[in-house]
Amino acid sequence: MKPETRDQAVHRPGPAKQDNKKHKTGRHRSKGILEILKKGRSAQNSAKSKANHLLSRMERRNQAKILRKTKTENVLIEKRRSLNVPHLVAVIPLSNNVFVNEKLMEMINVLQKADVKLSTAVASEGYSHLWVEQFKQAFTFIRPDCSSVLGLLDTLKVVDTILFMVSAEGGFDQDVDLLMTCILAQGLPSTVVAITDLEKIPLKKQNEAKQCIQKDIENWLPDEKVSKIDTSTDILNVLRRISSQKKRSITFRDRRPHLLAEELAFIPSSDDNVGTMKVSGFLRGQTLSVNSLVHIPGWGDFQMEQIDLSSNEFIKSFSGKDVQTTVLETASPVLQENLICENIPDPMDAEQTWPTDEEMKEAISKNKRMIKRVPQGMSVYQSAWIPDEESDHDDENSESDERSDDFYSIEDETSDNEMKSMIDDHMETMSMTSVASEAPIDADKYDLQFDINEEEKILTKIKEAKADQLFPDEVDTPNDMPARIRFQKYRGLQSFRTSPWDVKENLPAEYARIFQFENFDRTRKRIFKNLENITGAMPDWYITVYVKNIPAKMFHSRDARNPIVLFGLMPHEQKMSVLNVVLKRPSTVHFDEPIKSKSELIFQCGFRRFTAEPIFSQHTNGNKFKYERFFHQDSIVVATMFAPIVYPPSSVIAMKHCKDGSFQIIGNGNVLSVNPDRVIVKRTVLSGHPFKVHKHSAVVRFMFFNREDIDWFRPVELRTKYGRRGHIKEPLGTHGHMKCGFDGQVKSQDTVCLNLYKRVFPKWTYNQFYNVTK
Repeated sequence: MKPETRDQAVHRPGPAKQDNKKHKTGRHRSKGILEILKKGRSAQNSAKSKANHLLSRMERRNQAKILRKTKTENVLIEKRRSLNVPHLVAVIPLSNNVFVNEKLMEMINVLQKADVKLSTAVASEGYSHLWVEQFKQAFTFIRPDCSSVLGLLDTLKVVDTILFMVSAEGGFDQDVDLLMTCILAQGLPSTVVAITDLEKIPLKKQNEAKQCIQKDIENWLPDEKVSKIDTSTDILNVLRRISSQKKRSITFRDRRPHLLAEELAFIPSSDDNVGTMKVSGFLRGQTLSVNSLVHIPGWGDFQMEQIDLSSNEFIKSFSGKDVQTTVLETASPVLQENLICENIPDPMDAEQTWPTDEEMKEAISKNKRMIKRVPQGMSVYQSAWIPDEESDHDDENSESDERSDDFYSIEDETSDNEMKSMIDDHMETMSMTSVASEAPIDADKYDLQFDINEEEKILTKIKEAKADQLFPDEVDTPNDMPARIRFQKYRGLQSFRTSPWDVKENLPAEYARIFQFENFDRTRKRIFKNLENITGAMPDWYITVYVKNIPAKMFHSRDARNPIVLFGLMPHEQKMSVLNVVLKRPSTVHFDEPIKSKSELIFQCGFRRFTAEPIFSQHTNGNKFKYERFFHQDSIVVATMFAPIVYPPSSVIAMKHCKDGSFQIIGNGNVLSVNPDRVIVKRTVLSGHPFKVHKHSAVVRFMFFNREDIDWFRPVELRTKYGRRGHIKEPLGTHGHMKCGFDGQVKSQDTVCLNLYKRVFPKWTYNQFYNVTK
């Protein structure tokens, strides 16, 4: 191309040139502006973020290779473990006509007739051992007592697989709903469902019967497939499925060492009341140190003397490995955890000097009750100007004063009657479920079993629960005593969410007996991280644990149908604190009786079982939580109680003991926290009604009944159910009418409310010795 010369015309934009709008980047600077400002400079210390780092092709291949290698090693470890540790299987019948002992013997006879190589043995505690040469796997079948729900739950805490047996001829039992709800709430291990007695049904109806059972079992186990267990092939398929399926993890169990007792022995000490119990079994879960503590559900926490490595005769019979009994560890008095569960408060703590004689005499004189003779109709405030007269509480003088028409007695505001009314305000009654006879024969006989007082209590609780749902927290102002005395422990809050509340204010005496973490979450993470550094007996070893100071009466009176389960405790889990658990009502079990706060409940909290009377509060965010008077049917609450420390995650089951000896599950959930600083605030709503309505004010009545109460509660803000806000301006007259100002016109059908708050605390009602046979 020829170069342009000066004479050639060059296009220049004219005045009609189109001007496009600039791109609006908003408040941030665009990429182009950032590039201009950077002027070619690059950040020297810019490190690549690991989370945002994109893996290359080789890195992705290496990552997949490491994952495959890890999974392969885990499978090989499980296969090697099966040669030394039996697979724990709990056999639970879901039908009345299924007898577990007979079915197990029948299964073994069928396998022996089919020339399947196996060996059997029976442990001293009644468990059945089975070794199948074809699978190179040992099984231990446990037959728990299904009539005891608590004993059954203790057994299922340690098993690897649950084998549910259903009879095709008898169908499901009527208590299956309660049983399955408890098992699912505690934590479900691997499951297998087997159907028996299918051959007793006509051939044309066998498939239909199996489909009906499959449909019913899907209500609790949606992904479970029902298997037959009649022929030798069916039995081998079930055993193969048990041994090869993936084990479900239960967190509270797998993070703690646990042991199912296969052999028990009691060595009495010099004191006949206590002794040492020798517990032998396969250790599972984590490493067990002899200096830590162990927990036996229903018995309590104990120390260990010694741990021995023992030999199991059944494993020795087919593996040929003989282990000599050796002492692994002996407890050290210096390093061993103590059994102190409560802090011993010092009653003289924070005392500086002993009071002098003058101060003691002055205190005694102040505590004397003062009786004044004042004209009738005079208020307490007016009577304060009349000189006091000391009284020795002479009965004759008191009777003459009461008979006087012109004078009456005025006592201090903190008199015994008022204190009694204040105490009665916090006391609540508890009633148990009245269970009538299911098969009444005669009306007179039925009436003999009928408890009219119990029926009236339940009816009262039902009415209170319905009133709490319709009018939450509303309380009638008493006529017989001043409201400022009745609600003197309450306070008003500008905002329930943002108003401050000192967590250490007016704590009860029980809080001096408990322990508190400086940072609970940090301590929990540190303890879980240090589980791998514990030295002692390793998992999958057959060991003998010497547990000392076992009460002899407790050992000899135990129910042999329920096995002994041993759990190792983490640090501080024997200490008492304030435990908060989240509960919700189960959908599969219906319990119509309302559950009132401070009712006695049985808690199955992870590996622990105890009774307590918790207080309920809302499960919300914030630093204050509203107290709930009832645990309603479709609600989720937080139950707060004094109990030993349990590190979450851990499942929780709340049950109620009925009069006929049965149990009703009323809630399930998990552990929320261990926090004594959780502020639970009880709200009380005083309601009044508009008498005269103006544009921005109204005359309200029936909230108070005297002038002094109106002046006392004047600083507290008023609210209406239709959303208006206001304050008390002034009292009108002496009968409780008051003038109130609002931010808008109040409707005549509206209700004026005054919210009062006070902090509530749980009572010390913890009891760990709850017998399984109750």
